[in-house]
Amino acid sequence: MERVFGGFMNLHKLFRILLAWFVITLPISALEVDEEELKSTGNDVIVFINYTGPHSKIDSLASIKKLGSDLGSVVANDPLKSVTAGSSDKYSVIHAVDSNQKDKLDADIIYIGSAASVDHIDNLRHIIASYLSSAYGYSEKDAETVAVFVTVYNAVYRKNFEAFKSKYKDIVIKNLSAQNCGLDINYKEWAGKSQIVIPLFDVKNGGLSTVDTSVISDSEVVKHMQEDDDKNVDSRKDMVDLKEREAEDAAQKAQEAKKEAVKQEQKLSEEKQKTEEAKQEAEKAQEKAEKNPDDKTAQKEAEEKQQVYEEQKQVEQKQEEVTQQAQETAKEQQTVADKKNAEAQEERKAIAKDQQEVIKKELENASAPSAYGIELTDEASMLSGLIKVNTKTGNVIKASPVTYIRNRTMFQTDSNFIAIAGEKKGNGTVKLVLLTTDSMEICEESNEVVAEDSVLVQDNGEFYCIIEDGKNFKLAKYDGELNLKLKSDINVLSGTPITVGSEYVIVTGTSGRVCVLGKSDLKQVSSGTADAK
Repeated sequence: MERVFGGFMNLHKLFRILLAWFVITLPISALEVDEEELKSTGNDVIVFINYTGPHSKIDSLASIKKLGSDLGSVVANDPLKSVTAGSSDKYSVIHAVDSNQKDKLDADIIYIGSAASVDHIDNLRHIIASYLSSAYGYSEKDAETVAVFVTVYNAVYRKNFEAFKSKYKDIVIKNLSAQNCGLDINYKEWAGKSQIVIPLFDVKNGGLSTVDTSVISDSEVVKHMQEDDDKNVDSRKDMVDLKEREAEDAAQKAQEAKKEAVKQEQKLSEEKQKTEEAKQEAEKAQEKAEKNPDDKTAQKEAEEKQQVYEEQKQVEQKQEEVTQQAQETAKEQQTVADKKNAEAQEERKAIAKDQQEVIKKELENASAPSAYGIELTDEASMLSGLIKVNTKTGNVIKASPVTYIRNRTMFQTDSNFIAIAGEKKGNGTVKLVLLTTDSMEICEESNEVVAEDSVLVQDNGEFYCIIEDGKNFKLAKYDGELNLKLKSDINVLSGTPITVGSEYVIVTGTSGRVCVLGKSDLKQVSSGTADAK
């Protein structure tokens, strides 16, 4: 299973090595690494386990983003109102806001339903980012940055119900469960078991501070991001840039609020003067009325003056509230500006240090003696992944994102690696693939579906495996560029061994009989009873 964090691999930890060094002329099936400890987050590293392999159906990026934007458009209609949108069995969101509770945070909760098919953290981040853009107007870049941190934040606090209770309002908590809150690192645990919490800071005013970036980038989140090989420098830089713009916006709002506060203070001064004048007039009228108890005109005037005084006091009180609100707004915005600036400055220092470490490590890896090997990624399913290893230290220099290599077998062609990869679950399928030597990503796939338990055999630049042919299976011969050259005229067992000789290929037919096929045409030449075509 792929271990991706922030869009990059995190494989710098030492693990038990069961490794034989790669010789170009030999299959890489001889090289394996057991990395069970990487499958657990523990308290040190968070790594996302994705499905990275061939798919039977590939959704366009536009269709993936639409899942999020459709949810966001409902919230955008009235961000100050709680609302639920989407399909409970696929993707949905609860926009949980309550203006009456002031001491904790509002939140959006994105649910991944039991019928959802998302199987890669990058696609999940696209959904979240498009939601943020649609709901709150975030730019695509800012939304993608926030989405990265949201997913890591939810992984860090996965099933930590008490942590969520301490930060979020009752309306949020009542829509969370201790079992499903947050996001699991393994995509197999996403569907029907995910409650992705997005903390909201300023829903009313919107803009860059709609999502609470301080919460999603707290020290625990950053610490885990630093565990990645590249320390997620790029994503962290983007977050710092966002926070600095938050600070600028808040500082500007603070200045505007200060100006407004000055205006309101002047109005308050005027109203206080009016109140004092009304008070004096009321006192004079009352004094006159007391001296002339039988003077109805004096009594009426005293009542009227007192009424004016009371009304003016109310006006003054309201103006005082408006003034205080303006002062508080100015103070709050300045506090936000100071906080975001402080966070940005501190993080820039950490990034600068981390960047130097990354550069140093990259230079060391570039000059280090290395070899390619295979590491075991799923022992139960016999799945593996290609790695490049420092032969001097045993440290992994680079790991392929493709961790669904089947049967621990891979060969090197002139410029690529060839293997059977994939899994027949969800939208996944199994095919013959080519992986580049630099990025170790899939660059080509076979048109044909390969049997899950097929072996892969190399012979003088040609490759043999078992492919699906309707409900049957055939022996297939490919060149090094995944062009299908031949397929057998008989059906074979999906897991048949493949023995390639100088003139013949030996396989097991569906009847269980050994079959001898001509190497030049893959037609049966054995004298025994032929298997049904």
